Amino acid sequence: MDAFPIPADTYKLGFIGAGKMAESIARGVVRSGILPASRITTATHSNPLRREAFESFGVRVLSKNDDVVEESDVIVFSVKPQVVKDAVSKLKPLLSKKKLLVSVAAGIKLKDLEEWAGSSRFIRVMPNTPAAVGEAASVMSLGGTATEEDGNLIAKLFGSVGKIWRADEKFFDAVTGLSGSGPAYIYLAIEALADGGVAAGLPRELALGLASQTVLGAASMATKTGKHPGQLKDDVTSPGGTTIAGIHELEKGGFRGLLMNAVVAAAKRGRELS
Repeated sequence: MDAFPIPADTYKLGFIGAGKMAESIARGVVRSGILPASRITTATHSNPLRREAFESFGVRVLSKNDDVVEESDVIVFSVKPQVVKDAVSKLKPLLSKKKLLVSVAAGIKLKDLEEWAGSSRFIRVMPNTPAAVGEAASVMSLGGTATEEDGNLIAKLFGSVGKIWRADEKFFDAVTGLSGSGPAYIYLAIEALADGGVAAGLPRELALGLASQTVLGAASMATKTGKHPGQLKDDVTSPGGTTIAGIHELEKGGFRGLLMNAVVAAAKRGRELS
C-alpha cells in the first residue's frame, strides 16, 4: 500500500451517486477550501435537478460512473444500501489498489464492500443528514489495507461537513441508532416543544423559532463547555422553580427511558437490515 499514496495536494474526488448526501459532502469540501470544485466529479442522474445542483457550484457531471472512477483517486459510494452491491460490482474492474474507496451506505459491512470491490482499501463512513448544513456527526472505520494516511484524508474530507470520530465497525449499528436516526428524534422534540408553546399561548411561528433555537443553543452548550449534560441541567434548575416542575413531568413520563429505547430499537433494526 505504501507504493500507492493518495497525492494530498492534487487528488481528485468522485461520487458514485448524485443524491443529497453526496451533494452535501461535495459542497462542504468546496466551501471549506479542501478541494476546488474542478477536482470533483459525479455521473449523470435520472433527475435533471440533481445534475443542476452539482453544476451550480462547479462540480463536473460526467456521462457514466466508469468515467468518474477513471478520473478519481478517492471514490465515494453514496448510493442507497440496496444498490451498493450492484454499483460496486459493476465497477470492480476499474477499482485498482491505487484508488481509495469510501462507502456512506448504511448497514453495508466492510467485508462485503471489500469482497464486491476486490479491494480492501475501503473506508466506511456513517454520516447523518445535518451534513447538509455543515453539522454532521460522522463515524468512520478503516478496511484491511486502508492506511493511517488514508484515514486522515477522509477525516479531513468529512470534517468539512461537521465532526467525525473513528471507531471499530462493530459499533456502527449503535451509531446508526444514535446519530444516524437521532436527528429525527430531535425534530420530534422540537415539534413537541413548539406545540407546548402554542398550548401555553404562544403564536405558532414564535413557538417554533424559540424551540428550534433552544435546542441549538443547548447542544452548543453541551459541546462547547465540556460540562456533563446533567450539570448543565442542574445549572438551569433552581429550587422550587419552573424548570424543575417541567423536568418532574418529563421524568414521570419516562422521557429518558423513551429516548434510550429509541436508540436501542433503531440499532437493533440496523443489525437486522445489515
